[in-house]
Amino acid sequence: MDDVFVHAHGICESRQVGSGTRIWAFAHVLPGAKIGKNCNICDNVFIENDVVIGDDVTIKCGVQIWDGLRIGDKVFIGPNATFTNDIFPRSKEYPEAFAQTRIGDGASIGANATILPGLQIGAKAMIGAGAVVTKNVPPNAIVTGNPATISGYVNISREKVRSFTAGAPDLQSVTEPVSLHVGGAMLYPLPRFSDMRGELSPIDFGKDLPFKPTRHFLVFNVPGGKVRGEHAHKVCAQFLMVIRGKVSIVLDDGNDTCEVSLDSPSAGVYLPPSVWGIQYKFTHDAILSVYASHPYDPEDYIRSYEEYLSYIPNKCMQG
Repeated sequence: MDDVFVHAHGICESRQVGSGTRIWAFAHVLPGAKIGKNCNICDNVFIENDVVIGDDVTIKCGVQIWDGLRIGDKVFIGPNATFTNDIFPRSKEYPEAFAQTRIGDGASIGANATILPGLQIGAKAMIGAGAVVTKNVPPNAIVTGNPATISGYVNISREKVRSFTAGAPDLQSVTEPVSLHVGGAMLYPLPRFSDMRGELSPIDFGKDLPFKPTRHFLVFNVPGGKVRGEHAHKVCAQFLMVIRGKVSIVLDDGNDTCEVSLDSPSAGVYLPPSVWGIQYKFTHDAILSVYASHPYDPEDYIRSYEEYLSYIPNKCMQG
């Protein structure tokens, strides 16, 4: 504790505080709390007993960290963010155990955000100011609003968002597969014929797609704000196209990320194995058509982003 700074008007009863941590005025840390190295606990912060806080965490003024909170490394918690740990709170009535809420490494919680009990906030997720979070938040997701919904993903800059709109020049100019610079993912143009009777977009499995499909399924009637995908495959490749409405597709290979917005069956996205895929921003009428290179196999899925990040270097060594 010699390397821990506690302001003259702060109280730190815990002996489990890492070196370099600073605890400022009118903050109060109870005896059971565990706090890592190089943290910054600002004025008027209260930290209860059953709390674990990682290294390099910043907690701004006016925040209460209640029993059950598990906070990873390099997390930022903005001023007056509110955490809860009891689903049905009553005065003088206590649950057998408080719900655990986990904040992943590198996540940021905006000012005045409210986090309901027992949720998982994924690594590097960004919770917008004033958001009311009622569901688990995936890694890298940006959530805003009340109730909070996913509005984007971090590490996707404006130039990495490509929108291909029916009839627009950007789609009409695509005549050959275009690299999306994420793990071998490609945008494939598809034939399209139009006359006074309507439009036709045929697919020749042996010519127009990057593989011969063994399975096909549709995703539709997705409620607003809901997210599909959030997994990678070890072996199976997929080809995704929108036959109605509009859908955004996020591709992530652990290093690079991009987002493609489609609203036409004139082009589709080739999603290779070992690339993390997410589909979101479904319009109410959207129908997403997916062709798969292999039959369904639950063992082929990687559903945890943390597991995926561990899998990629092992895959490279095997390859």
